[in-house]
Amino acid sequence: MLTKSDIIEHLLDPGVIAVVRALRREQVLPLSEALVAGGITAIEITLTTPDAIGAIREAREKIAHRALIGVGTILKPFDCQQALDAGAQFVVTPICRPEFVALAHRAGKPVMLGAYTPTEAQLAHEAGADFVKFFPADGLGPSYIKGIRAPLPHLRIVPTGGVDLKTIGDFFKAGCVAVGAGSALLGKEILETDDWPALTKRAAEFVAAARAGRRG
Repeated sequence: MLTKSDIIEHLLDPGVIAVVRALRREQVLPLSEALVAGGITAIEITLTTPDAIGAIREAREKIAHRALIGVGTILKPFDCQQALDAGAQFVVTPICRPEFVALAHRAGKPVMLGAYTPTEAQLAHEAGADFVKFFPADGLGPSYIKGIRAPLPHLRIVPTGGVDLKTIGDFFKAGCVAVGAGSALLGKEILETDDWPALTKRAAEFVAAARAGRRG
C-alpha cells in the first residue's frame, strides 16, 4: 500500500495531473488507459463526471497498479469521505476548505486546496494542505506564480485552468511542482468521439513538454 509520501512522489513525476470531466462513466476506464499509455499516471476524476464515485472505485480496482486515481471538484466533506472510501488516492478542491485536510490525512492521502490570492494560498498551506491549487490559472499566468513564490517559496503550487502545450513549460519554469491539465488535454472532440489513440498522443506531448519545462 502506498504511503502519503509515495503518492506525493508519484504526483510530481512527471508532474502532469489529468483533470477528467468525462461525459459518461463508461469513458473513465478507457480514457485512463489511454492516459497511462501516454505517460500520465495521475488521474483526477472530478465529481462532475456521472457516477464519479463508482468510476473511482472501478478505476482503482482495474488500474491502481499503474496509475494514481484521485478525486477532484470536492466541495463538501461528505463527498470527500465518499471518494476516499471508494479508494481515491488524492483529493483536489478548487476552494480553500481546511476541513478537507483532516479527512484526507486521516486516510493517509495528500490533499490539494484551492487558492487564487497569496493570502488564500498561505492559509491553505497553514491548514496543512500538501499542495495549493491555483485556479483558474489562465487569468493569472506563470508570471503571477513566479511573483507569489518570491515571498512564499515554501508553497507547492499546482496551477489548473490555462495549462496547455504552450504554457506548461513556463509554469514549471516559474516554480510550479506540477500542473493540472483539463480541456487542453482531454478536449471536447476526444470525449465526443472516444478517440483514445489521439488522447494517448496528446498525453505523451504533455509529458514531454513538462519534462522540458523542468529542465529549463
